[in-house]
Amino acid sequence: MKSLEEKTLRTEQIFSGKVISLQVEEVELPNGKTSKREIIKHPGAVAVIAITEDEKIVMVEQYRKALERTIIEIPAGKLEKGEEPKGCAIRELEEETGYECEKMDWLISFYTSPGFADELVHLYVATGLKKKLDAATLDEDEFVNLVEVSLEEALELMKEQKIYDAKTAFAVQYLQLKDALK
Repeated sequence: MKSLEEKTLRTEQIFSGKVISLQVEEVELPNGKTSKREIIKHPGAVAVIAITEDEKIVMVEQYRKALERTIIEIPAGKLEKGEEPKGCAIRELEEETGYECEKMDWLISFYTSPGFADELVHLYVATGLKKKLDAATLDEDEFVNLVEVSLEEALELMKEQKIYDAKTAFAVQYLQLKDALK
């Protein structure tokens, strides 16, 4: 079988920010020719499917500047340097929603856009939720509305394009499939 690997010949750092960095790599292709690849480096992230005792999915409504609109998403956030994904998932759930959980189980990890980014999202399922007495403790530049919906409501929000990101759509469809297999 023919190798598909691209050998990096040169890397140029274009931008380094708080969340991502951008680099351009000159690569040697399998056929010996060269090309350029624009690559976004990301520290990784977590996302949480949080289910209440009455089978509501805990989500947040948040303005996304890249989209110039609000969307409804499952709680999620960036891994801090050296942070374990499960610990990050517990922290993000508490910070964004004010919920603590008895159980946080890893479901799957996936790359969001492997054509140009190395972001790996670790998806967890949180159960045994308990609302903390104090409210969510958001980052200083983070503003969200807490939303709790049934699976049917989440599917309707997808049709209305209010749930419009891949991680949340994946989560809703996972729950739909899981429910169908009962």
